[in-house]
Amino acid sequence: MLDTIGASALEDLYAHLPEDVRLRGALNIPSGKSEYEIVDYFRQRGGENANEHANFLGAGVYHHYRPVLVDAIVSRGEFLTAYTPYQAEISQGTLTAIFEFQTMICQLTGMDVANASMYDGSTAVPEAAMMAMRITGREGLAVARTVHPEYREVLRTYTRHQGIPVAEFEYDVQSGQADLESLEQALNENTAAVIIQSPNFFGIVENAKQIADLAHAHGALLVFVFAEAVSLGLLEPPRDADIVAGELQSFA
Repeated sequence: MLDTIGASALEDLYAHLPEDVRLRGALNIPSGKSEYEIVDYFRQRGGENANEHANFLGAGVYHHYRPVLVDAIVSRGEFLTAYTPYQAEISQGTLTAIFEFQTMICQLTGMDVANASMYDGSTAVPEAAMMAMRITGREGLAVARTVHPEYREVLRTYTRHQGIPVAEFEYDVQSGQADLESLEQALNENTAAVIIQSPNFFGIVENAKQIADLAHAHGALLVFVFAEAVSLGLLEPPRDADIVAGELQSFA
């Protein structure tokens, strides 16, 4: 290549650069590390933060736990398939895993039915809302503004062209919890469900009992949106919740 372009050495390519900008020695960076050293390094850095940050920081930042058993299960042939969950063959490992997951959710929460057809909370919320409308025969929804904004946006996408009215009720700026007076104003005889998230988008635990009482007093159901802590059995859904919606499932 050098002969083709008329250069005698690689350095000829940089001959136009001033000497003071050329690097003659090694870069001032640490030498390469093994995989074990890298893992140890980041575990140490993570340990420095463990006692400084709470699990519920809001905006979807919370403690994620992935059991080590997952690595073994997903590598098994009956679970590891090349197909998507949209194809309804019972032989697919994905559907088998979903069935086992739904069974576990019902056992952990004591709920009667679990649905694992959704991938995340943003789609589980409108599915739970549709479930509430089918159960009550009503068409209105009241959703707290403390629910994740992306979840609310997906809910609006579901309801916009079906003509389903969605009322958003406010929150108290001091406590970060849903405002009960605003909820009271949003409720009417057509409200099928009140939708709250706890811990909410601000990382605050909502007063689910009082909200449920208001919803039930108006003949509406309470849809309780949660993060993965509930599915792991680390946080129980409130006994007053009628439908629970979260990442990968909704159940009633």
